[in-house]
Amino acid sequence: MNEQTAYAKTITGIYNKVYQGKNIGKIPTYIPELLNVSPDKFGIAIHTLSGKTFGIGDYQEKFSIQSIAKVLSLSMAYDIFGDSIWERVSVEPSGTSFNSLLQLEANNGIPRNPLINAGAIVICDILLSHFKNAEEEFIKFVRQLANDPTINYSEEIAASEKEVGYRNFALCYYIKSLGNIENEPERVLDFYFKLCSIELTCESLAYIFTFLANDGITLHGQQRILPHVYTKRINAIMQTCGFYDESGEFAFRVGLPGKSGVGGGIVAIMPGHYAIAVWSPRLNEKGNSYRGVKFLEGFTMQTQISVF
Repeated sequence: MNEQTAYAKTITGIYNKVYQGKNIGKIPTYIPELLNVSPDKFGIAIHTLSGKTFGIGDYQEKFSIQSIAKVLSLSMAYDIFGDSIWERVSVEPSGTSFNSLLQLEANNGIPRNPLINAGAIVICDILLSHFKNAEEEFIKFVRQLANDPTINYSEEIAASEKEVGYRNFALCYYIKSLGNIENEPERVLDFYFKLCSIELTCESLAYIFTFLANDGITLHGQQRILPHVYTKRINAIMQTCGFYDESGEFAFRVGLPGKSGVGGGIVAIMPGHYAIAVWSPRLNEKGNSYRGVKFLEGFTMQTQISVF
């Protein structure tokens, strides 16, 4: 049995089992635009480094990737500024929810890691200080990774997030008061909300993240996006911080570096092998896709391939 056939058989079997089981969880009510999505959507796509692909369910339907975009903005900033970014954001697991303010005062405005909201807001500020038009440069970067010039922000989702993003406003203004935001908070937040609003399919999301499974190099054109050591470090941050205060549980049960978003998406990578994306909108109590986590746990158990 070849690689593609083996993955297709495994994914189909686990998909059907998870689909027929309970779909527990809730769609987040604090982003009104996300309430328009059917809670029963479920899609999976895998891209292997050998060029094999497979998808099932709603894998070609676009959804809001939300916090998954934080890995891409981090990759962009890290490539430009190198290790100097760690002067403004740490690399430790937070142990708190994604929008928590608790640690900022104790840490003098330095967010615990770049994948919680506070940390991603600081990364946005870093990019805004560097580029004349950070929004345009960032979407160009995502299009480059996807090899797809049609990818764009969702103005509707960005506006919906801004309308009710009180906690993110609080985070940004508080970090500004502690001296770790250089630009005007509203400008930083506009970029942050746009970044989170990007819509992708599971198919394109999995393909985008193959560069992190492939030592920082894209599959199309063999373009080096990140040096080896930067790639390794971003993967480590995804492993320890990619699922907020459920990151330890995800590492324990799944064993892959990855990132979730409140749009119901999860992307995970196995270095040297593949990137896989799952979408199911109902979230568990930690804000991660219920079916997504369940599928990926079954997938690594059955394939017996993980980083551990």
